[in-house]
Amino acid sequence: MAKKDRSKDSELRARRASPLVTPTDLGADAPKNIAAGMNGILADVFALYLKTKNFHWHMSGPHFRDYHLLLDEQADQLYGMTDPIAERIRKTGGSTLRSIGHIARLQRVKDNDAEYVDPLDMLAELREDNQMLAARLREVHDVVDELRDIATASLIENWIDETERRTWFLFESSRKGDHTGH
Repeated sequence: MAKKDRSKDSELRARRASPLVTPTDLGADAPKNIAAGMNGILADVFALYLKTKNFHWHMSGPHFRDYHLLLDEQADQLYGMTDPIAERIRKTGGSTLRSIGHIARLQRVKDNDAEYVDPLDMLAELREDNQMLAARLREVHDVVDELRDIATASLIENWIDETERRTWFLFESSRKGDHTGH
């Protein structure tokens, strides 16, 4: 093999062995710090998505249709967040979640495997989980703001608004009215 071919071959092997590194002007520590915060958010969003679908699938009672549709809409919104979160991590030079096990190690949203959950308890639990997600989004916003990652901060701001909307809908849907319905 010619010297030039060996050089190309070793260069190719070196590229294959190197980690996925996307160039960024955010600074040397930014990819690691952004990925750490956003992967935690991504794990929570996946866990909350599955919990929301679980409750959607197991809804029952007199408000079945309304709650079933509400949770389906909210699950779709959560699932819609996953790809932009993962792609943002990659765009900033980080590496993202790789498996269900990875999600389980990072998620802070608690699973609910109960055989039966009362519909109002479902709504209350999801409301609390969404409130917690909003708080965690704010924490990561502080990190990316400090790193001057304006694009990630902007996405997070929209996700906070969506999360607060989900929280509001869950709260209002679970309120008990008086005898007049108010």
